[in-house]
Amino acid sequence: MVALAVGLLGLGISAFDLGPEIFGGLGAAVVGTAYTFALAHRTGGRPLIFGALAGAAGLVVVLTDNEALRTGAAVLVASVAAVLAVMGTVPSRRFPKTIRETFIAVGIAALGSFAALGFEPVVMVSRFEYATLACSLAIAFFAVYRLGAGLHGLGRRGAIVVGIGGLMLALTLIYAEMLRRYGSTGLMDSIDEMQRWCRIHLGGYPHPIQALFGVPALVWGTHMRARRRQGWWVCLFGVALTAPVASTFLNPDVGLAEAALSVVYSILIGLVIAFVIIRIDLALTGSTAAGSGRRAAREADEASAVRPEPGRTHALL
Repeated sequence: MVALAVGLLGLGISAFDLGPEIFGGLGAAVVGTAYTFALAHRTGGRPLIFGALAGAAGLVVVLTDNEALRTGAAVLVASVAAVLAVMGTVPSRRFPKTIRETFIAVGIAALGSFAALGFEPVVMVSRFEYATLACSLAIAFFAVYRLGAGLHGLGRRGAIVVGIGGLMLALTLIYAEMLRRYGSTGLMDSIDEMQRWCRIHLGGYPHPIQALFGVPALVWGTHMRARRRQGWWVCLFGVALTAPVASTFLNPDVGLAEAALSVVYSILIGLVIAFVIIRIDLALTGSTAAGSGRRAAREADEASAVRPEPGRTHALL
């Protein structure tokens, strides 16, 4: 926590031009080191080794001031922040608590975005976002593989859910990129006009990847983890929420207020979807006994959700 505070202080000094520019890079390196240490600790790795490597790499990036290294460091810091945001959640027996976990994850990822900006990368925004999402998914997969008892721990229904989720996410990303590159002028103008209207009247607009995949996955996953450790496999897709958040400050066309409102709108839509999915999941797993009322069934389900998991700041393994 001390290292994180020092890093954020350095980033703040640089952002408000209160000191030398190098403070921004050093602050980013310190935050990246703190996040790497925390992620390694949380996932049962070797925090001292990985933290030292991250710190040394960050120092090299700052001192050499190489454009490619700065961009690569920004991607890695954003990716680590996105994964740590998911790993930093705790199981939630009740739906309202999953909302709290969602906003905590967003906050962790947002600080990572601030650190990534401190490296002053030279990026094409869309490529940076794709690179961050890909790296985040890869890191999260290896972490969840251990936490979720491997692929064999999924079960048949879990494997189907994860397989369909991964396929839909991939198809959505491919479709969005194809639409951006080869979409008709009329269609793109309509989309731009809709976004412009939302920006003017609502202050921001929901992002489909976050609203349709990231938020429902994180909410459902944290809810499921209170009952089954397979919930970690669902949480894997929570990086579809946190990775874009960790890339937010790299987009010069989006202000802080618009970015915050866009995330809130995405969360609101995602919560509705997640609530429906959770109710269906409880019905399919037999948590609602036949002939019992809704309140009695809900209380019975919450009473049975007793799967233990270490606290937020403790190692999961």
